[in-house]
Formats: sequence, structure tokens, C-alpha cells
Amino acid sequence: MKRFLIAFVMLLQFTIAFPVLADPPKFTTLPEYAEVTTAIADLLNAKSDPDASELSPVEIEQKLGVLNLEKYILETASEWSQCSNETGKTIAIYAHKAKKTALPSSLYYLATGETTSDDWNCDGIYLPTGAKLAGQPERTEPIALQFISGTQLVATTNANGEIELNVPPAKTLTASAETALPIPNLTLASVETTAPNAPIED
Repeated sequence: MKRFLIAFVMLLQFTIAFPVLADPPKFTTLPEYAEVTTAIADLLNAKSDPDASELSPVEIEQKLGVLNLEKYILETASEWSQCSNETGKTIAIYAHKAKKTALPSSLYYLATGETTSDDWNCDGIYLPTGAKLAGQPERTEPIALQFISGTQLVATTNANGEIELNVPPAKTLTASAETALPIPNLTLASVETTAPNAPIED
């Protein structure tokens, strides 16, 4: 009888605790949600008065499309951001332990065929000198591509050997810009030959 009661209490505790652990992150409470909605409002104002805007109508629509996608992700995502590497080679990513720090302090290297752990937030990817992003010239300097929270990023390689991303970045950062992300001056070869150390799914 005692064993039954102990087992029942343990089961009850797990049942009560599980919903708390399973609560999805609320990205609409983050500062980036306010930034996105403010940017959308500004562009809608520019759209209503195009003569007063430095952007062309086409540029306004393009930016609105990206921002509305980001807003949708922030409002509907139920998991922390994850990065999946399907490029065939190791890539460098930015990640931090979910709920603990706002930004990562170092790079991690994600092996091909792997996805970052859902206990971590994958903030973006690092493109070293020599990397090729689809539709852009070969990188002559490194950059960081930062993505909105909740993004499920998939990096692949096209027939031309260029990296393709399923979601456009929210920000493109350079080493000369004011940013908390580390952007070291690495080559493509050094990234691809570094031993993977990113936190990944079991």
C-alpha cells in the first residue's frame, strides 16, 4: 500500500509540474516584438504617403513582407529558435541557453545533419570570409545574420554551392557595427574544419 501511495504521489507531482515545463515561450513580451510592430506602423505610414518616404513603393512592400513574417513568427511560435544544418558542411551559429541570457557570448559550430537543442535559442548564423549566400557575392568580410526569436531556421546548399536560408534574417551585423555578437575574422575553411560543439537535439 505504501509503495502504491508513493508511486501515486510521484505521478501526481509529475502531472502537475509537466504543464509548467511545457509552457511555450511568450515572444510577444520581448522588446523585439515591439520593434517589429513599430517598424510595421512606420512603413504603413510611409505607404500612405510615398512622396515623403525615401523608400520606393516596391521597397516598402518588400520590407513589410519580411516584418509581417517576423510578427507572425513571434505571435505563433511555440518553441525556442532552432537552427538546422543541411549544407553538407559544418557552419557557425550563435546560441544561448533559453531563459538565461539575452544574447550569446561565443560562437558554436553545428555539424551537418544536426539541429540545435530545443533547450537553447539559436540566435543566428555566422558567415565567414569566403562564404557565399544565395543571391549575394562572396563574402570579403565576415557578418552575423540575426533572426527573430522563435524562428525555425534551415540552412541548405544550392546547386551553385551557395548557402540558402528558409527565412530572411532580421538583422545583418558587421564586425564594425555596435553589436553584442562576436564577429571574429575567420575564413570559410577554418569554420568548416572546426570540431562541432553546438548543443544539439538528442
